[in-house]
Amino acid sequence: MTLPLQGVRIVAVEQYGAGPFGTQHLADLGAEVIKIENPNEGGEIGRHVGPYFFEEGDSHFYQSFNRNKKSVVLNLKNPEEKAQLIELLKSADALYDNLRGDLPEKLGLTYEALKAHNPALVCCHLSAYGREGARKAWPGYDYLMQAEAGYCSLTGEPDGPPARFGLSIVDMMTGTTAALALVSALVGARATGVGRDIDVSLYDVAMHNINYLGTWYLNEGVKTERTPRSAHPSLTPSQLYKTQDGWMFIMCNKEKFWAVLTELIGKPEWASNDLYGSFKARLANRDQLTEALDAVLMQQPTAYWLKHFGGLVPAAPVNDIGQALDNPFALEQGVIVEGEHPVRGKIKTLACPIRCPGEQLPKRPAPRLGAHQSILATVGPR
Repeated sequence: MTLPLQGVRIVAVEQYGAGPFGTQHLADLGAEVIKIENPNEGGEIGRHVGPYFFEEGDSHFYQSFNRNKKSVVLNLKNPEEKAQLIELLKSADALYDNLRGDLPEKLGLTYEALKAHNPALVCCHLSAYGREGARKAWPGYDYLMQAEAGYCSLTGEPDGPPARFGLSIVDMMTGTTAALALVSALVGARATGVGRDIDVSLYDVAMHNINYLGTWYLNEGVKTERTPRSAHPSLTPSQLYKTQDGWMFIMCNKEKFWAVLTELIGKPEWASNDLYGSFKARLANRDQLTEALDAVLMQQPTAYWLKHFGGLVPAAPVNDIGQALDNPFALEQGVIVEGEHPVRGKIKTLACPIRCPGEQLPKRPAPRLGAHQSILATVGPR
């Protein structure tokens, strides 16, 4: 058996979060991902994002996005070094960039500019607002997309200010979407021998993920707003509840789970009474139901309820980051991996979420700047 992308060579002109997040998936799955880094800037900016570092130019942030990759240093504005890039691309399956939307064309990193050197090359572009339109030259970042696409208006308590996600969720979603786009285009190129440009943007992905809330507005004019306790807009109980020692999230998103929950908390009459006996009734009486459930759940700590529910009711504790990573289930599932760092010895990062039964995914730490410069001396058409 081999890894799914073994033998695929991807040249990545990437930096920071969204772009490297996408190619890390591909590198974990066996692709050879060669990062092109600017020597005039100390390599990609992610190397210098603090406050925590393994060594100079090797931040924890950088290690989180660049496992299993290689690093080559080239100044693409230098004609001789640009020619070295083109030689490298002759042996590549794909070129991946996460540049500002107007830069791929300016730097000659499009399929049109490169097809004479490699007709089957896939050119995957990840930008803030796309390579066409009024904003193609605009810089853009995750939090800006969360604001403009409505995420902030949906996050937080109704009487508080708008809030962003605690994570750079648009970056992560866009990187993963770009990885899907690249692999999809690669399938086509291998079938036809002809490559293409393929585009993904932070803005498009952020808007696309409005999803069913967008469909509600576009067809019914409904503008979804923030709800107390991070509640689902139309289903209940599906929100945060108080326990004796903290909070837990319960999601009875099917009627059958509501019936099971009422039995397990000693309130079987709630399953069929007029106040709580249906989704419609519970939604109409959500505030009253919240108070009633709080009163029951606050009699025991969160751990008690999770054990008592035993997987029969969809529920989860509200953990902090440390509790999430120290959770025995996280260890059981293998979501944390160790790699051998040249300075720190063993370091830990979060594992690829894609599993290949029977295979161990590679777990090499992110490369030092220019660690694979020798690749340039050996490249040529396949």
